[in-house]
Amino acid sequence: MYRFISILSFLELGYTAATIPKMLWNLLSEKKTISFSGCLLQIYFFHSLGATECYLLTAMAYDRYLAICQPLRYPTRMTPALCVKIAIGCWLGGLAGPVAEISLVSRLPFCGPNRIQHIFCDFPPVLSLACTDTSVNVLVDFVINSCKILATFLLVFSSYVQIIRTVLRIPSAAGKRKAFSTCASHLTVVLIFYGSILFMYVRLKKSYSLDHDRALAVVYSVLTPFLNPFIYSLRNKDIKEAVRRQLKRTGILE
Repeated sequence: MYRFISILSFLELGYTAATIPKMLWNLLSEKKTISFSGCLLQIYFFHSLGATECYLLTAMAYDRYLAICQPLRYPTRMTPALCVKIAIGCWLGGLAGPVAEISLVSRLPFCGPNRIQHIFCDFPPVLSLACTDTSVNVLVDFVINSCKILATFLLVFSSYVQIIRTVLRIPSAAGKRKAFSTCASHLTVVLIFYGSILFMYVRLKKSYSLDHDRALAVVYSVLTPFLNPFIYSLRNKDIKEAVRRQLKRTGILE
């Protein structure tokens, strides 16, 4: 789990760097512009790294499934070599994900005024600026996102169904609490992340209200990466103890 958390931390540095710096720059500057190629690059990295996070969260759910449902086999099955292979597979799958969508968008004609009603470049607001029918783009976007997001979510869900069944068979209450505590952080992150992207990307309509889209965008692009370190840290006894010792050294705690 710690190996996957470290990979997730590195991943989210790139995930947030794809949108937040440019978004903050535009908020502070009077002239808010981005080139068409820059917009496509932003969409590509945002979606590819977002897809990688979906796959990685699924891998983490499988890791928890092995640890709780098959604890005696866990050391031999979830080896460091397998962790590396899973991580590479998540990255390759994520980086290849939005290529078809980017290729279709790059061929669309745009007549202007090319003003994106969003906090960063994304498929729905860019498609709304095209001067031609974008039903094919919307359909391709829906199919790819549905397969990617729903498939990984169902795999995570099925893992937790097996985990809950196993935990409920544990006779002691202390054992149940210990088993659930190892999954609580990951499950919280999954619910926040998938709860927002499912409503945003698994739909056939081009967009809902602009306020609706922008609010959801803030949740999965800013709020979730911001909360993840706190969620994983505050659920970890070793990290909490290290923070407590450091606060005592500085005199904040007695």
